[in-house]
Amino acid sequence: MELIYTPQQQDFRMEIRDWLREHVPTDKLASFDTAEGFAAHREWEKTLASGNWGMVTWPEAYGGRGCDLIEWLIFEEEYYRAGAPLRVNQNGIFLLGPTLMEYGTPAQKERFISAMASGQEMWAQGWSEPGAGSDMAAIRCRADRDGDDFIINGQKIWSTRAVFADWVFGLFRSDPSSSRHHGLSFILVPLNAPGVTVRPIPQLNGLPGFAEIFFDDVRVSAENLIGGEGEGWSIAMSTAGFERGLMLRSPARFQQASKKLVELYRERRNDILDLSIEDAVVKCYMDAEAYALSTYQTASRLQQGAKIGPESSCNKIYWSELDIKIHETALSLLGAHAEVEQSDAPDQSVVSAWLDGFLFSQSGPIYAGTNEIQRNIIAERLLGLPRR
Repeated sequence: MELIYTPQQQDFRMEIRDWLREHVPTDKLASFDTAEGFAAHREWEKTLASGNWGMVTWPEAYGGRGCDLIEWLIFEEEYYRAGAPLRVNQNGIFLLGPTLMEYGTPAQKERFISAMASGQEMWAQGWSEPGAGSDMAAIRCRADRDGDDFIINGQKIWSTRAVFADWVFGLFRSDPSSSRHHGLSFILVPLNAPGVTVRPIPQLNGLPGFAEIFFDDVRVSAENLIGGEGEGWSIAMSTAGFERGLMLRSPARFQQASKKLVELYRERRNDILDLSIEDAVVKCYMDAEAYALSTYQTASRLQQGAKIGPESSCNKIYWSELDIKIHETALSLLGAHAEVEQSDAPDQSVVSAWLDGFLFSQSGPIYAGTNEIQRNIIAERLLGLPRR
C-alpha cells in the first residue's frame, strides 16, 4: 500500500505544522492527573479551540473544521510530530462527541459539543462498576424515572479523568425488572450535582488517573438522556467502537513512539549485549507503520459508507499490545538505568518518560474492554466460532 497525498492534503499538513510550531508550549505540561496539570491541559484545549483545531472532523458550527478522516489522520501525525500535549478531554472529544453527533438531539449537540471542543467542560467515562467491568451488561447502577428527571443510585469505578472532570457519561439501569443488556440508558451526569461523591484511585505511578463515583439520590434532568430510554446498550456499543476502533488511539501515537525507540537504540547500540533487542526495535517500527496503513484503509472504507464493526476488537488488541512491546523494548535498551525513577542524571527526563509510558501501557489490555473479551468477540462475531 502506497500513500499518496493530494496537493490539498499536503497544504493542510503544512497549515497544521505551522500553527503547532507557533502554539505548542515550549515547556512540557505537568501530568493531567494532577490539579495543576489538569488546569494547564484545559488551557491547552482552549488554545486548540481558538484555531478550530479542537476536533477537526466536527462541523465548523461546533468548533471543528469539517475535515474527513484522512485529514484527521494527517492532523494527528503533525500533532504527535510537534510533541503537543496529550488530550486531557479525550473521553469527550473522541468518545462522547462522535456519539452525540450520531444519537444526540439538536439541543444536546448545541448544549454540549462546542463546550467540549473548547475545553470549557471536561468529561469522564462511567462504564465499569464493581462486578461489572468488562461485562458491562451486568450493570446495576439505577436510574429511576421521576417525571422529567432520573434519580440515580449506585456506584461506578475506574472512571477515567473523573477526579477533575465536570461531567460523566455512562450507562444506568432504567428498567429495574430488566437484565443484561436490556433496560439500560445512556445518561449524562454533572459531577457537581448534589449526591455525587468522587473518590480518587491511584494508578501505578501514584497519581489519581481514575476515580470511583458514588450516586446517592442524584437528580438528573431527562434532557440528559441520549437516545431513547432503554436504548443505552446499542448506543454504548457505538461509543465502544469509537474507543477501540479508530479515534482513541491514532496510529501517530505509536509511530512517534517507535521513532523515539529507534533514536534510543542508536544512542545505546554500543552497550547492547542481547542482539535480539535489535530485532525487537525493527519489529516495533514495522508494526507501528502497519497499524498506520491499516487505519488509513479503515478510514477510506468509512468514507465510502462502511461502519466500524467487530473488527474494532482486532484493532484494540493490536494497538494495546504494540504499546507494551514498544515500552518493554525501550526498558531493555535502558537496562538497570530504567528502574531509577528520580535522579539528577542529564537524561533522566527521557528515562522517566519511558518508564511512565511503560507503566501506563500495562493498562492498555484492560481499558476499552479487556483483550480477553475482545478475543471472544473476534472468535464469535468475525470467525463464527461457537460459544463455550
